[in-house]
Amino acid sequence: MSTGSYEKSNWAWQFQQWQKQVGEWWELQLSRFSPDFPGGSGWSLPAWLSSPVLFFIARVIFWVLIAFLVCWIALQLMRRFSPYVYSWRNQLDQQSEKLTTTPDRTLSVADWLARSQNCQTQGDYREACLCLYRAMLQQLHDSGQVPQQPSRTDGEYLLVVQQFPQSRAYQRLLITHQQLCFSQTPASRSLFEDCQQAYQQINQG
Repeated sequence: MSTGSYEKSNWAWQFQQWQKQVGEWWELQLSRFSPDFPGGSGWSLPAWLSSPVLFFIARVIFWVLIAFLVCWIALQLMRRFSPYVYSWRNQLDQQSEKLTTTPDRTLSVADWLARSQNCQTQGDYREACLCLYRAMLQQLHDSGQVPQQPSRTDGEYLLVVQQFPQSRAYQRLLITHQQLCFSQTPASRSLFEDCQQAYQQINQG
């Protein structure tokens, strides 16, 4: 391929050709409605229309409009599909939690409490709170009040414990579990003490 043929195929040359065609078309239209309009092959667009500055401004406006259109389409797609994405992520989180915790469900309440104290001693307050949560679930299962099921979620537990005398204590442990697993809530000593107090209230009830 020669240098000349390559230059004629680039976008700048194509834009110049398009500009020339638009000018000829505009001249033809004006000559139809205005007989006195100066015709002839020597006529061309005013110099300011072929200015590099004007060409740059037109190119900027073009790309701004394209970017605005792409952003608008992306926003519409996000609004349309965000409920499905949220539901899908929630299901993945629940499945991940089940896979992580299923092997530990054979532990007794005493085992969970011992784990909680050990984690608290080591400063792992997040795991200490989660062990109290597991101890609560195991206690509900052992008493026959709420048998553990792989498909049961925290939301379902929250509906059930509303009928219990110490419902606020149960809700405290359930909500803490959700915050620690599905948000950026930090685990601290005070949070563990709140969970420990809630578990003690459950036993007192």
